[in-house]
Amino acid sequence: MCGIVGLFDTRGKSEIDRRILWRMNQLQIHRGPDEGELYTEPGVGFGHRRLSIMDVSSGQQPLFNEDGSVVVVFNGEIYNFQELAKELIALGHTFRTHCDTEVIVHAWEEWGEYCVDRFRGMFAFGLWDRNQDTLFLARDRLGIKPLYYGMLGDGTFIFASELKALLAHPDFIREMDAHAIEDYFAYGYVPEPKTIFRQALKLSPAHTLKLSTGQSMPRLRQYWDIPFTPHASISMQEAQEELIVRLRESVKIHLMTEVPLGAFLSGGVDSSAVVAMMANLMGEPVNTCSISFGDPAFNESQYAQKVADRYHTQHDVEQVNQDDFELIDKLASLYDEPFADSSAMPTYRVCELARKRVTVALSGDGGDENLAGYRRYRWHLYEDRMRSMLPLGFRKPLFGLLGSLYPKADWAPKVLRAKSTFEALARDSVEGYFHSVSIMKDKMRQRLFSPSFSRSLQGYQAVEVLRMHADKCPVDDALSRVQYLDMKTYLVGDILTKVDRASMAHALEVRVPLLDHKLVEWISGLPVSFKLHGHEGKYVFKKALEPYLPNDILYRDKMGFSVPLASWFRGPLRQKLNDALMGPVLADTGIFNQAFLREMLDQHQSGRRDYSAPLWTLLMFESFLRNVLPMEHSGSRKNDLKVA
Repeated sequence: MCGIVGLFDTRGKSEIDRRILWRMNQLQIHRGPDEGELYTEPGVGFGHRRLSIMDVSSGQQPLFNEDGSVVVVFNGEIYNFQELAKELIALGHTFRTHCDTEVIVHAWEEWGEYCVDRFRGMFAFGLWDRNQDTLFLARDRLGIKPLYYGMLGDGTFIFASELKALLAHPDFIREMDAHAIEDYFAYGYVPEPKTIFRQALKLSPAHTLKLSTGQSMPRLRQYWDIPFTPHASISMQEAQEELIVRLRESVKIHLMTEVPLGAFLSGGVDSSAVVAMMANLMGEPVNTCSISFGDPAFNESQYAQKVADRYHTQHDVEQVNQDDFELIDKLASLYDEPFADSSAMPTYRVCELARKRVTVALSGDGGDENLAGYRRYRWHLYEDRMRSMLPLGFRKPLFGLLGSLYPKADWAPKVLRAKSTFEALARDSVEGYFHSVSIMKDKMRQRLFSPSFSRSLQGYQAVEVLRMHADKCPVDDALSRVQYLDMKTYLVGDILTKVDRASMAHALEVRVPLLDHKLVEWISGLPVSFKLHGHEGKYVFKKALEPYLPNDILYRDKMGFSVPLASWFRGPLRQKLNDALMGPVLADTGIFNQAFLREMLDQHQSGRRDYSAPLWTLLMFESFLRNVLPMEHSGSRKNDLKVA
């Protein structure tokens, strides 16, 4: 696992400033503390920070082909590299190392841009082919590994594993994208391919990028998508048996390493399933770790211990102080752009704990999106059935009126929150799902933003992110469609981003066997009733795991990895929140309606409303402005901060 950076002069062959390249590379030293190297030639410069996992004694990067005409910097793991190496050797290629990185340069020589179709793993890489005068970037199918890029005003193309490396370039303009701000306050993160900055983009999952000298715009190509191709005929029993075979095979290839390895064990279904498979495959006890909370409402450690006892793992548990407020500003710097998933705090701590004993950890991320584990899927299907009974022209005015009249009841169980249901039914299916996943609903964002900022959006609304993906979804059924939307947005923009930054901050590699693309392809083709069966999500997965895990692990209510924001904001974080929302940093941006910020604070802290998630989103935005966009010139922040 590593950090990569690169500079490419699209207008000629000017000398690369190695000082700039070195500074960009060093900002990612946490991703690869073991080694760091640079390579430059006229017009091109690559940098690499290495965390040694495979072929520790060699495999240094940047890495070259036989004649030095192709060079690559790579972040990730290619799990089928050994079989690919055998194939490439048979085709006449010569290997000097035993690492997966070298497979990339020879695969490029043999298959060109279609080499990515052959790779099984998590990866982001940049490759320069001098003979073809071509820069080539690629990102894995599910977006497990990050890759950012941008074009500077002088025609220099830049890329890196993290946004902070791009910000280190002196010619990068820190101008925020108004559309990205709208997206952030809806989703709690900035969805692909945008970043918070106009001059930087994320390379979307399952995409490649090609650029040659003289070209002002790179060529993007999508090389894979989630197929949702139905299996010809498969019974529930057959699906259960094959699922275990495929899960075990995926876990097995993810065990490949030359350094200490372990797993996260939360006590949930997905991480427990991964540990169960590991225990059956490894010849020694699995290293597992989990964190506990003092508040039983947020504590799953007893369930993790039950799995650890069953499989005799070497289990570490540490209790985390839920008042872990020192992390707020640290997280803002870690994520480089606004990021409002509060579970980033315990995720950071569990990665810190794991790194004390291992360098590689397996996690259960991806199971909820893959196998329909979220409760919101059940609610969406219920609402979609209601929508199908009445045309939109009838539903919109009727349920829109009921939603506006019905009182909001944050305190009530979801089944009694009719206001939210009415509002969802007044929309089409995509708008309804957007309404259910939004941190700040449309009406709240309209009140949140100042008139001048609202005008700068020019009618843009964050729902367009989901509409863009929905138009490309290969299936029509309601469940598969929202799974597809989540795997294109929430999974990559929130879950995988959260884990990548939190783990790499501690030089820990996290692998996600439930997101092996071959497993994802097969699961996508299962009947929807196998995934969501009545009220039970991940049904086929849980049935398949009954011989491996107890029922109170498989069938208990999902707890999540959350922190008590509502009580924090009425107690220990009350003053910090007031200072942040009412202070000069947010006010000077000109983005916000200050009167509405005060109203939200007063209503939450008095207990009349629960605005904890929106308030956290604002707190993290303020921290981002202070920590990632520091004042670099004299004068007010309002003059320095640009939004367009």
